[in-house]
Amino acid sequence: MSAEEEENAAELKIGEEFLKAKCLMNCEVARVLDHRFEIIQQTSDDPMNNISQVFEKSMQYVKRFSRYQNPDAVNQVREILSRYRLAEFELCVLGNLCPETVEEAIAMVPSIKSKERAITDEMIETMLQDLANIKKFE
Repeated sequence: MSAEEEENAAELKIGEEFLKAKCLMNCEVARVLDHRFEIIQQTSDDPMNNISQVFEKSMQYVKRFSRYQNPDAVNQVREILSRYRLAEFELCVLGNLCPETVEEAIAMVPSIKSKERAITDEMIETMLQDLANIKKFE
């Protein structure tokens, strides 16, 4: 991004390195940390002594704010949101915050309604309904 261009997430101007970066939703981070914790438990005589405070607090945070617990539901959420060709950070914001209305979704991620995209309010409504159904049947 050149010095003259200003970053603006609402217009998806966040820098090339961020557009290409892989983001994880809280529920995905929780799965990664759970897996790491299992490895620590299996390989350590005193697993609680080998866990840093940062690791423990991070695990508590992502578990508290994870909207989806079931691994299959987590995969479905990512698959549904990926259909709309969202940027990774847009996908994660919507997956983490789970807006209930089109207006909330646009307020949280204004870039989903950019002129370059063909995402209609009806498409956003369908996306949100699909996410709500996953949460309902989890």
